[in-house]
Amino acid sequence: QVQLVESGGGLVQAGGSLRLSCAASGRTSSTYTMAWFRQAPGKEREFVATIPWSGGWQRYADSVKGRFTISADGAKNTVYLQMNSLKPEDRAVYYCAAARSAFVSSADEIEYWGQGTQVTVSS
Repeated sequence: QVQLVESGGGLVQAGGSLRLSCAASGRTSSTYTMAWFRQAPGKEREFVATIPWSGGWQRYADSVKGRFTISADGAKNTVYLQMNSLKPEDRAVYYCAAARSAFVSSADEIEYWGQGTQVTVSS
């Protein structure tokens, strides 16, 4: 079992920044790929970004590329999502996730989910 706990959500004005954190515990493993997803009201959960614990590469959804940065600190078992230049359409519940697959692009590939943290962007 892997437990994931997100923090750092909140209310921010458009153009502002937030940093989300995800603390992993339990049977964390370097073989897992970590990811962030988000779900806006009335919409399906969508992929945001992914990174291995080694931090050797990152992959982003086109909608956040150039604005969001995912990083991982293996020593602290923590994954981060730095979100800059936030837009009202970034409003959603953000979920930390862990997958055994090296390639993560959909919620179907996720094995463990955090409880989510709300991000609200005012215009």
